[in-house]
Amino acid sequence: MTDPLIPVDTYLVDSLPEVWFGAVVFALGMYIVLDGFDFGIGMLYATRTDEHERETFLAAFGPVWDANEVWVVAFGTMLLAAFPRVYSRLLADNYLLALGFVVALVFRGLGPELREQREDERWKRYTDYAFVGGSVFAPLLLGMLAGRWLFGRATLPVVLTGVGLVAVSIVTGAAFLAAKTDPGLASELRSYGVGATVAYLGGVVVLLGTVVATDAGGAASAVLSLPVAAVVALSIVAGVSGSVLARRGRYRAWLASALALPTLLTLLVAVLLYPTVYPPTGLLVREAVVSPLALNLVTVLGFPVLLLVLWYFKFLYGVFSGPIEGEGYGG
Repeated sequence: MTDPLIPVDTYLVDSLPEVWFGAVVFALGMYIVLDGFDFGIGMLYATRTDEHERETFLAAFGPVWDANEVWVVAFGTMLLAAFPRVYSRLLADNYLLALGFVVALVFRGLGPELREQREDERWKRYTDYAFVGGSVFAPLLLGMLAGRWLFGRATLPVVLTGVGLVAVSIVTGAAFLAAKTDPGLASELRSYGVGATVAYLGGVVVLLGTVVATDAGGAASAVLSLPVAAVVALSIVAGVSGSVLARRGRYRAWLASALALPTLLTLLVAVLLYPTVYPPTGLLVREAVVSPLALNLVTVLGFPVLLLVLWYFKFLYGVFSGPIEGEGYGG
């Protein structure tokens, strides 16, 4: 309950560091959720030999993949605007991982674009390698970057975080395609999605167990907390229920459960971080935030833009909400 002698707007201003911490995590989560299924489609693309199926996969994410990358830009922009010291340290300490992630994104994007430029089979094969390779390494390196953010230089937890993001991307990619394509292809894709769900949930348990056993990044106490237990329990519920829905052919409901997994993964990152914002240095949210004047300015300028971006994505996904018909979207 607020003190009646203190204006409500004072509380709002005082809470802006936490609001911006939440906004940064939200942008990261949106990227992991939306571009995650793009990565998953790219990895599942490697399982296809039929040209029509490959074109269907490309058509499924073609209208939205470049828009989805807006969220990684938003994440970086918000982090720089609100927590510039964290932005500089995160990139400086993990320069090669960040650079590798960007290069992987370039290959992932160029592959489908260049594929359509020539009919030569050898050309298409190499562009497909670029597409699949970029789709694998982008989430792997992004996950490892997040692992370094959370756990410092602890090698095994960092690698497990990267592998976990790869696995959950396969889950969401399979669910997205199953909800968009014909039942025959969807029934084949669900086996990949269910298998990746089991691998992801198992990997989360192994990761957290490793952190507890080694106290990686000093995060053992946070892992043993009630919020982390709640997030893990919800992830297990989402994964199991999603697998059941997939086996019953309820693919749109499966997609909703699948998208809950990266959402909960982002929430887990937030729980493990807060109240610090850069655990390797012990830097707290309120210590790392910009000056009050600058914070108020970026709040006034930034949040209307964020709302506009959210409206645009609602419109975009509304337009392309139908199933894939041939090599494009239906109504």
